[in-house]
Amino acid sequence: MKILLFGKNGQVGWELQRSLAPLGDIVAPDSSACNFTNPDTIADTIRALSPDVIVNAAAYTAVDKAESEPDKAMLVNGHTPALIAQEAGKLGAWLVHYSTDYVFDGSGDTPWRETDTPAPLNVYGQTKLEGEQAIQSSGCRHLIFRTSWIYGTHGTNFAKTILNLAKTRDTLSIVDDQIGAPTSAGFIADATAQALGILRAHPDSGGLYHLASQGAVSWYDYARFIIDRAQQTGIKLKLKTEAVTPIPSSNYPTPAKRPLNSRLAISKAQRAFGVSAPLWSHDVAQLVATQKD
Repeated sequence: MKILLFGKNGQVGWELQRSLAPLGDIVAPDSSACNFTNPDTIADTIRALSPDVIVNAAAYTAVDKAESEPDKAMLVNGHTPALIAQEAGKLGAWLVHYSTDYVFDGSGDTPWRETDTPAPLNVYGQTKLEGEQAIQSSGCRHLIFRTSWIYGTHGTNFAKTILNLAKTRDTLSIVDDQIGAPTSAGFIADATAQALGILRAHPDSGGLYHLASQGAVSWYDYARFIIDRAQQTGIKLKLKTEAVTPIPSSNYPTPAKRPLNSRLAISKAQRAFGVSAPLWSHDVAQLVATQKD
């Protein structure tokens, strides 16, 4: 099996290079060769390689910046994935694509299901939804995973940012009314490989799935957990857990409005692919342990 991987330097893309290796030969061009703001380079690469599977882990993820760069965000998250889907359809190749909980408006307090109606609150969420819909309407064989609150050992993320701030700050204020499940890039990559393996025997299992860790937590309690685990691990911090203050989202305005409820129901992926999702705190604890100097 020949696998073409876009976005190899992102958090998920970095882990996919490991998880997909047993499935076949991976070709992972960097962004200088395949620029998502220049779709022709993407199409040329697909046509030249004729892969069996295309995995798109590339995206425009600057949520706030997208509010002032809507055209660029739409090109990367909407139009280019649409082109990839068209090329995949011509080849009969599978397309694996990653989306986000931000396609929902964050209302309520129950986990979002794949059948729930999307209603993005911001440009980023709208562009990701456009990408999803373009892939679904293309007719290509596809697997779309919506996920949330991604972090990993590679790249920048909330967990690492909190640890860095805790080394220099005396106090910290974190929003406590946005709820979700921190999800490791490693888990997403492993689940992707597991799903692709099953699709070989059950090609009718393609479609849209939610993929996230078990459980839910606020950004505030997530930050406190990170600091607690870091202290237990022996990481020297200036910030104490009790010095982290909860605040509502209204006290921390950002250019892009965030959904309050980012919970995702993952039962569909569990049934179809036997995905065993870890409790969010398990993998976060493992990440913190790797950050010890």
